Amino acid sequence: MLYRYSTNENGRAVKSAIIYTKNEHSIKNKDIDVDALKIIYQLNDYGYQAYLVGGAVRDLLLGKKPKDFDIVTEATPTQIKKIFRNSRIIGKRFRLVHVFFGPKFFEVSTFRSNENGSVGNVFGTIEQDVKRRDFSLNALYYDIAKEQIIDYCGGVEDIKKNVLKPLIALDRIFTEDPVRIIRAIKYSSANSFKMNHKLQKQIKKNAHLLNTVSPSRLTEELLKIINSGNAYKIFSTALKLKVFEYLQPNAYSMMMKNKEYETAFLESMKKLDERIASKPECDLGEKLYYLIKDYTDCLTDWKTELEINKNTSEIYRQTWKECRNFVLPMNPQRTELEKAIKKVLKDNGITVRNKKPR
Repeated sequence: MLYRYSTNENGRAVKSAIIYTKNEHSIKNKDIDVDALKIIYQLNDYGYQAYLVGGAVRDLLLGKKPKDFDIVTEATPTQIKKIFRNSRIIGKRFRLVHVFFGPKFFEVSTFRSNENGSVGNVFGTIEQDVKRRDFSLNALYYDIAKEQIIDYCGGVEDIKKNVLKPLIALDRIFTEDPVRIIRAIKYSSANSFKMNHKLQKQIKKNAHLLNTVSPSRLTEELLKIINSGNAYKIFSTALKLKVFEYLQPNAYSMMMKNKEYETAFLESMKKLDERIASKPECDLGEKLYYLIKDYTDCLTDWKTELEINKNTSEIYRQTWKECRNFVLPMNPQRTELEKAIKKVLKDNGITVRNKKPR
């Protein structure tokens, strides 16, 4: 086994990371997106350290196909932009670069210092960058040239043991960024990673902080859950840890009034996961259908509604308004929510012809 060394405050060399060689891990470069490989090789050619990082490394170790291939480097955003003409610097407070290849893009970030805490915005070294990562399973760096994993915090062993280990002190990890609560639940549920009692207790204690998160960030995280194929497990854990009420407050309110609604909702999440497993390419509108179906079943007696109101456009507009409010704070793409609503109405014998809600 190899080690990476750094210098301590006394000037002595100390072991700072374990290096897993290609004979000691299961990652193959052929399983990495070719364009992500191009970006890293090009950064290396310009003399910059660059690694695959985070969720991609975790998923590859778990034998899964990563949805995203994030890259971290010592190059600054300006230096990255000069190398890749097909790129754009984004973010005001936290600047990083998106490198585009046709319709897809790769997020390239610069090593950050931890001198201002885990949400600081000062460039730093890889040794500092790792201390800003949320959980050990997301703090692994993969060197594609040497085919080595650089592990500063025991992440490889934690993945083998199915343990979710926070790297930031519990009294800070969620107060600094409440979205980490959702990610902890997602990692634990989707991969059967165990959370110890202290971590679960802290999640319950800090769950209310999700009220401070912007709707756009919550929408991003909720869509990841809906698209994950693990919505049933994730939402079940969110309910157990008193978090679901901050993700879908209207659905939670209905659950508190009617236990049967909770059972029906979770059953629909199972069907959503089954649908994604059988048809991974199904669009978001079809997925959102499972989110609103049980709610719309409670809205009215649809047969009677149609007998009383022959104006299907008006029925659609009212249903749109109800469903739009129901899924808050999530704000999905309008056209996709329209598809979901039209499918619900069609189930109830109501056909709407390309009418837009007012």
